[in-house]
Amino acid sequence: MPAFCRDCLNVCKSKLRCEHCASPRVLKHPELFELSIAHMDCDAFYASIEKRDNPDIADKPVIVGGGKRGVVSTACYIARINGVHSAMPMFKALKLCPDAVVVPPRMDIYVKVSRQIKKFMSELSPMIEPLSLDEAFIDLTGTEKLHGAPPAIMLARLVKRMEDEIGISGSIGLSHNKFLAKLASDLDKPRGFSIISQRETLDLLAPLPIKKIWGAGPVLQRKLQSDGIRTFADLRRRDLKVLVKRYGTMGNRLWHLARGLDHRSITTREPVKTISKEITFFEDTSDTDLLDGHLWRLAEKVSDRCKARNYAGKTVNLKVKKADFKLLTRSITLNEPTQMTDRIYTNVRQMLNSIIDNAPFRLIGVGISHLTKPEDADQFMDLLEQDAAKRAKAERATDTIRKRFGKDSILKGRSLR
Repeated sequence: MPAFCRDCLNVCKSKLRCEHCASPRVLKHPELFELSIAHMDCDAFYASIEKRDNPDIADKPVIVGGGKRGVVSTACYIARINGVHSAMPMFKALKLCPDAVVVPPRMDIYVKVSRQIKKFMSELSPMIEPLSLDEAFIDLTGTEKLHGAPPAIMLARLVKRMEDEIGISGSIGLSHNKFLAKLASDLDKPRGFSIISQRETLDLLAPLPIKKIWGAGPVLQRKLQSDGIRTFADLRRRDLKVLVKRYGTMGNRLWHLARGLDHRSITTREPVKTISKEITFFEDTSDTDLLDGHLWRLAEKVSDRCKARNYAGKTVNLKVKKADFKLLTRSITLNEPTQMTDRIYTNVRQMLNSIIDNAPFRLIGVGISHLTKPEDADQFMDLLEQDAAKRAKAERATDTIRKRFGKDSILKGRSLR
């Protein structure tokens, strides 16, 4: 059976310990050197960087997040043992793990490390599809002659290099398609390397819970469970037509994923679908003046990002989170795309008025979707709203001034609220 050592990267004959370095980290599998679709996921990425940069907290539970009023961005594995997980409200996390060290996010550092890791990956293959700062798909098909080693060994070399040169560990999933590669990378974290081959796919998937299906959120999970579907095996017992009738297009996806079928190819760049910005308050608020000021600043940041990335959007979105953590969303589709702060703000302010009775809020967010190029954006504002064209002209003049003299060189009064 093909095998190699994950520490010294030599091909092994022993199934227990490497005959070259005596390491027990020997990886063996019948299709080890045949598979080439991989998913690399860093282990507790933000928290690992914080521990790397501060050895005093290396052996302590660490939570990266936005203070007592925010949520958990990530938690180290010590904190996770206590039940802490990403997106958990901070006050709940601290109840579960009162001894945790809470560290505010340092996104500039995380982005820098992410770029280092992506550079390492790009030396293995040009076919990289990032999913976030800390994870990506890699297609290593046809690279064995180039590197003089099969994809499995090159992936082990990647995570070893990450540990040696950056101080960050990662887990690898190796399979014959994207869905299974991503699923595999989560089977043996941290510092894992898991394989799902074609011949074992159905047997391995059968007992797994439906929460392992990529894209199946809590709402869908509850709906599936109410229909008696709790595992992949349960899904496979349902006819395709029945699933499509019950769950729509997601039913077709469920039928295929339950069988380990995924025909998507790894693409080097995913299209941007939305641009958004949100803020979590230190205290729940019903103050409309305060909320109005935040709406303007958020709309301004979304507009700035649209302009910087050369996008306009046709749908304006508002998101608020109530004091009981219930999420409310509203959206308005415009007659034409926009990238202007004034139009984004005007529409989200209108939506906020319709749900203000649900206040107090602990979070508010603004976004724009159905993105397109800006050539046809904001062309007919003067026909849609009185003085809109005049305000748009003023906003573009403001953009020019801020670009030349800095973003704080000119401000609107409402942004000071």
